[in-house]
Amino acid sequence: MCKSKKKMTQQVIEPTSPTPQSSSSSRKSKRSQRNSSSNPSYSTGSDNFVIPSSASTSNFYLDSYKTSISSRRTSISGLRESILHEQPNIYDFQEIIAATKNLTLKPHSKSSSSTAWRCAVRDQVSIIFQRRIRRQMDTTQLIDRLSLICKSHHSSLVKLKGASISGSYIYLVYEYIPGANLSDCLRNPKNPNFTVLSSWLSRVRIASDIAHGLDYVHNSTGLGFEFVHNHIKSSSIIIVEQSLSAKICHYGTSELCGEIARYDSNTTDFKELRRSSSKIKKFEGTRGYMAPEFQRSGIVTQKCDVYAYGVVILELLSGMEALTYEIDEDSGSYTRTSVVETARAAVGGRGVRTWVDKRLRDSYPVEVVEKLARLALDCVADDPDSRPDMGKLANRVSQMFLESQSWAEKMGEVTEFTYSLGPR
Repeated sequence: MCKSKKKMTQQVIEPTSPTPQSSSSSRKSKRSQRNSSSNPSYSTGSDNFVIPSSASTSNFYLDSYKTSISSRRTSISGLRESILHEQPNIYDFQEIIAATKNLTLKPHSKSSSSTAWRCAVRDQVSIIFQRRIRRQMDTTQLIDRLSLICKSHHSSLVKLKGASISGSYIYLVYEYIPGANLSDCLRNPKNPNFTVLSSWLSRVRIASDIAHGLDYVHNSTGLGFEFVHNHIKSSSIIIVEQSLSAKICHYGTSELCGEIARYDSNTTDFKELRRSSSKIKKFEGTRGYMAPEFQRSGIVTQKCDVYAYGVVILELLSGMEALTYEIDEDSGSYTRTSVVETARAAVGGRGVRTWVDKRLRDSYPVEVVEKLARLALDCVADDPDSRPDMGKLANRVSQMFLESQSWAEKMGEVTEFTYSLGPR
């Protein structure tokens, strides 16, 4: 019995200062002294155990057993919390399932390439996008890239909070921004004659916000390679309620979904980046926003983002859609109308004022509008090398915004806006 007790004691804790006991009387006297202590002190034999030195031998073993079980649970819980703390951007798929009610929640939006749900994740209202993974990525590389993207902060970007992967799908969790997308703000589906963007200053401010956001994406992410957004279009720009500032959605989507192939010129054949008919290497784009070279090769570059930005600016100026098709009921043929082609015709001949959105009521600085239209046409040049980079674009558009502010002050225009984007 004594041997088992001694063995058990060694398993629980190693005594820091052993006390010799020569006789039973000394043991009794020491035991009575311990029992008479009104304020027992505590000694720790390890980080996981706290042993009261005034406990009796039997209580000592019982308390040690309970503490051991409790410490195991704490260790497991602490391990899980430490992993989550080290990788706060990785969401457990069960969190996604719980937030979207097993993916049966009514979608906030849906397209041919993604489904989005507005829901609460970790007690915060978020938007979850479900997208198919186009190209598999090494797990370590994916985690590192996700961590860097989630650390990025810019006032013109909707922040990516984290992601989860299940099967061939990735679930991207973004912060929720109250507002409406730019496409709906320009072309109200319920009332085409109304727009919350009825002032010139609100539109040029949006153009400046988008330019600075894309400049950050292209030049300031710190990822060590050419970062491409690849999802620039009017429906991917959120107009924030009240302030009418602009935020770019889907930041990091193309990188994390494997839409863009990276290659090493020393080890990888450039042919791998060419357009392919395989499911993995198929590329996606939105009609009206795809650069000509992208349609030919499927290779995505920053100049493709510049092209799409130019199209969005032309939408802001004209209020038109990027590309429309009208069907002639009599002949059955259709007419294709491109905002790029109409802008080129207006700037080159019949005048910009006949082309600018009539809902602005001719209340805008004509010189600034003409300069912005020409700058947008430079962005949609057929030759990608002729397009300006986003750094220069951000500076030039910012200058136009300042010129527009000066014009508004002289004209007595309202320069501060508060609008509601609710249905009308």
